[in-house]
Amino acid sequence: MAYDSIKKMLKDAQEKNLPLWKVILQEDTASQNGSEEASMQKMLTLWKTMQTTTCSYRSEERSHSGLVGGDSARVSDAAKKGKLIGDAFLNEMIALALQISECNACMKRIVAAPTAGSCGVLPAVLIPLAKKENLPDTVMIQALYIAAGFGEVIAQRASIAGASGGCQAEIGTASAMAAAALVWLKGGSAEQCAHACAMALSNLLGLVCDPVAGLVEVPCVQRNVTGALNAVGAANMALSGVICHIPADEVIDAMGSIGDQMPTSLRETGKGGLAATPTGQKIAERLTDKTIL
Repeated sequence: MAYDSIKKMLKDAQEKNLPLWKVILQEDTASQNGSEEASMQKMLTLWKTMQTTTCSYRSEERSHSGLVGGDSARVSDAAKKGKLIGDAFLNEMIALALQISECNACMKRIVAAPTAGSCGVLPAVLIPLAKKENLPDTVMIQALYIAAGFGEVIAQRASIAGASGGCQAEIGTASAMAAAALVWLKGGSAEQCAHACAMALSNLLGLVCDPVAGLVEVPCVQRNVTGALNAVGAANMALSGVICHIPADEVIDAMGSIGDQMPTSLRETGKGGLAATPTGQKIAERLTDKTIL
C-alpha cells in the first residue's frame, strides 16, 4: 500500500464514490502490480489464520522463559463462574487478546497485526464480533482492509516498531487499526473510522516499550488487552458522534515525534521502565542463569 495520509485516503474514497475499504484495496493492488482477487485471497488467508490460532491454544503450555501461559484460560474460567465485571462479549475479548499473545510467546503461528508483539489486539475485537453478529468472511475481509489502510499510514508517517517508537507504535497502532475496523463493521462512515483511529492512538501516546528481560512477554501480553479495550472505547465514541479534535494524521505525527524523543532505554532495549525494576532485574538474572536469554 502506498497511502501516507488518512486525509488523502478519505478524499479518494469520496471523490471516487467508493467505500473506504475498496479504495484501500485498489491502492494496494496498484502499488503491488497485482490483482484484486489475489489481494483479497491473501487477506482471507490472514483472517483464517487469526481464527486458526485460537484453536492451537493450550492452557497448559508455557513460553520458554516460563513467564507466559495459561492466563487466557484463567480469565475464561472466571467469566464462566460469574466472577468478572462486564458481559460475555467483553470478557471473551479480554481472554482472546491474552490467548493470541500467549500463542505468540509459545512460538505458534500468528498474524503480525501490525507486529508480533501486538498480534492479540485485532483478532480479540474482530473474532468475537464476527461470531456474535454472524458476519460473513467477505465483510471481515473488508474490515481487515480498513485496519491495514490505517496501519499503513501510521507506518509511513511514524513507526510500528517498539524499537523505534515505543509500545505506542505497536499496541497503539494495533488499537487504532482495530478501532477503525470496528467502526466500519458497525456501519460507521469513513470519517468516523478516522476519528476512532485518532482517539485510540491518542489514548496510548507515550506508551513505552520496556520488556522484562528483553522478551516480548511481560508486560507485552497484558498490554494487548489494553489495546483491545481501548479500541472498543474509541470505536463506540466515534459511532456516537464523538470526534477527535486533532486530525488523525496529526495524531500520528505526534506519535512519531514522541517516539523520537524517547530515550533508548524505553524502546525495547529491556533497560528501562518495568524491565529496570528490582523484580524485573531479578527475572532477567534468573533467566540469564538458566541460559534462557
